[in-house]
Amino acid sequence: MNAPITVAADPGVGGHGPVFHGWRIVAALAVTQTVGYGTLYYAFAVLLQPMATTLHASTTTVTGALTASILAGAVMAVPVGRWLDRHGGRALMTVGSIAATGLLLAWSQVRTVAQLYAILIGVGLASAMVLYEPAFAVVVSWFDPARRAKALLAITIVAGFASAIFLPLTGALVTRYGWPHTLLILAALHGIVTVPLHVLVVRRAPRSTHAARHRSAADRAAVVRAALRDTRFWVLGVAFVAEGAAMTAMTVHLVGFLTSRGHPVTFAATVAGLLGVLSVTGRLVLTGAQRRIRITTVVAAIFTVQAVAALALLAAGGSRIGAVAGVVAFGLGFGISSLATPALLAGRYGTVAYATIAGTLTVPITLARAGAPLGAAALLATGGYTPVLTAIAIACLIAATGIVTRAATPSPVPVAPDGWVSDGART
Repeated sequence: MNAPITVAADPGVGGHGPVFHGWRIVAALAVTQTVGYGTLYYAFAVLLQPMATTLHASTTTVTGALTASILAGAVMAVPVGRWLDRHGGRALMTVGSIAATGLLLAWSQVRTVAQLYAILIGVGLASAMVLYEPAFAVVVSWFDPARRAKALLAITIVAGFASAIFLPLTGALVTRYGWPHTLLILAALHGIVTVPLHVLVVRRAPRSTHAARHRSAADRAAVVRAALRDTRFWVLGVAFVAEGAAMTAMTVHLVGFLTSRGHPVTFAATVAGLLGVLSVTGRLVLTGAQRRIRITTVVAAIFTVQAVAALALLAAGGSRIGAVAGVVAFGLGFGISSLATPALLAGRYGTVAYATIAGTLTVPITLARAGAPLGAAALLATGGYTPVLTAIAIACLIAATGIVTRAATPSPVPVAPDGWVSDGART
């Protein structure tokens, strides 16, 4: 066994100075995440039908390009995590922003379905370099646990409005200019905003000693091995995979369910739109409650409420009051995972290998999100919406159970207050 590792906390890390650069990074990433999600993800919903018409393809075929994009992002999750742990986010996010801007430009020139799939696979790869996972890894490396939740909350609250900003904006642009010119405008906006902010503001977090930098590679390998041997890590994986599947299935099929209960399409779409707004509310609830209650307890309670809400929609979704109440209750869990995952992983395994560990977890979660709508569609075809919402409720209960299972077991990695390995992690 090697000598114990002891790394003192850096007084510049955590956010206690009046000119602490971490908060500038938070402000910059809040903006880049909003623009990134708006242009690289949410705009697709508005562009879907016009693209299908131009390409003479079905909406199902065109939607498949988005699924391919999401899967491509999953492939990049682990390599991106390893890079972030070794080199930080500045170069990666800058290159990703430039690539994403170029791909948006290329997207505007698509003339065949094959071209669309190729471009969106590239968009998925670039998105993995610039969206939440790398942004959260950068923030986790800069902030101590006392300030980390507030920093992550700030980013997700601002970025939570990406759909509210970019869906109507994209719609207005498509109506006036058509979808190819809309993509040119979105590409210009993305490049002008994200590239300078990533290259000028994002930096690698300072560390306390030169020796710590040299020991970090060995520390990372030891922490990753410890995490992968930890039963709690895989239990959390099951929990977040189940929750991710439930969220995606509900998002895709909620409007169809409400219209099947006799609601007008406009009402169903408006109520479904509450999910994005409520994601901000849920994040505020989680951040406030975890100051007094264990985060695992809060998250499990919210996931349980979602399970009850899904079943309640089956019973009362035919009335407007019942539909709104059910969606509101379910919507509180939207966005919770984006805050709970960094808090639970960094708290248990520290920050020295956070991005690699989070990237490992991202792969199955992304696969679940990509496949859940198809699985729900199969259930819908065989038994209607009752098995769909029942499956969503069961998935939420599995997630709630996984969050609290083995939550009290000690961490396999002794972690110092600054998030680095404190001692005895390397064997």
